[in-house]
Amino acid sequence: MRAVTYTEYGPPDVLRLTEVAKPAPKDDEVLIRIRAASVNALDWRLLRGKPLLARLMMGGLRQPKMTRPGRDVAGQVEAVGRNVTQFKPGDEVFGACHGAFAEYACVTEDKLALKPANISSEDAAAVPVAAITALQGLRDKGRIQRDQKVLVDGASGGVGTFAVQIAKSFGAEVTAVCSTRNVDTARSLRADHVIDYTREDFTRSGQRYDLIMAANAHHSIFAYRRALGENGIYVMAGGGWAQILQAMLLGPLLSLIGRKKMRFFMAKLDKTDLTLLKDLLAAGKIVSVIDRRYPLSDVAEALRYLEEGHARGKVVITMEHRSGDGSTGG
Repeated sequence: MRAVTYTEYGPPDVLRLTEVAKPAPKDDEVLIRIRAASVNALDWRLLRGKPLLARLMMGGLRQPKMTRPGRDVAGQVEAVGRNVTQFKPGDEVFGACHGAFAEYACVTEDKLALKPANISSEDAAAVPVAAITALQGLRDKGRIQRDQKVLVDGASGGVGTFAVQIAKSFGAEVTAVCSTRNVDTARSLRADHVIDYTREDFTRSGQRYDLIMAANAHHSIFAYRRALGENGIYVMAGGGWAQILQAMLLGPLLSLIGRKKMRFFMAKLDKTDLTLLKDLLAAGKIVSVIDRRYPLSDVAEALRYLEEGHARGKVVITMEHRSGDGSTGG
């Protein structure tokens, strides 16, 4: 089968599309014939191996031990291990695995959910990492409540587009912050208010929010704190390394001063949350916003585009299985 691999840290140019052995599922695994995958910021951060923390996550300081990029996946179950009880060959599924930029992948059944029949594989592949990050950030770290004033900074990116929709599903009054070119997208996601950050700095407007989720943080942690209400919570889910370090190091200290809480977190794939997202997708309460689609052979270009930081929603990888290797599907 074809798979994208790399053996050294660096820019997307180090990626190679190579022939590798098709995997066989272990007792607790499902073999998926991949129909679509999607790209996340984590993919290019791990590829770059910067900072040192990224290399530790990859398990190798000089060269990566995990050489198959890609996490988000959607496809069809081709085979199951003998201990698998939730899925059978032919099922359409989505979830997260290692090595999603390939024609096939094996994954444990607790990392998958059935794909809703009313959405495409591409739409499903856009969901797992970004939507779970949004859900856990708002619900678990932000403690979102109905009628709260919630602001999503970076509302037009992969996490941000889902955060706006999920916050609305909780009954919050949502303010989306994005650039001029993405204002219409934010409005289409039912945001109650949209702020164009090129024209207005919400941290200096005097408006206070119960919950701020920074899907792509650009301001200092002190600016976000200023925009919180007395009992407000700031959740940092993504952004530049300076903002990440501030949230990790200063967040716990600032949370000890007054009632405002400053939190940084990394999402964990959870079967229950994946199933909840499946239900929201099936009900049409959330939809995937897809900016661009790239074939498997152009994964490097997809990562390069995402790294530029201007993607609207998600960037998806589509699979073109070769003739004699079954149907393509989408």
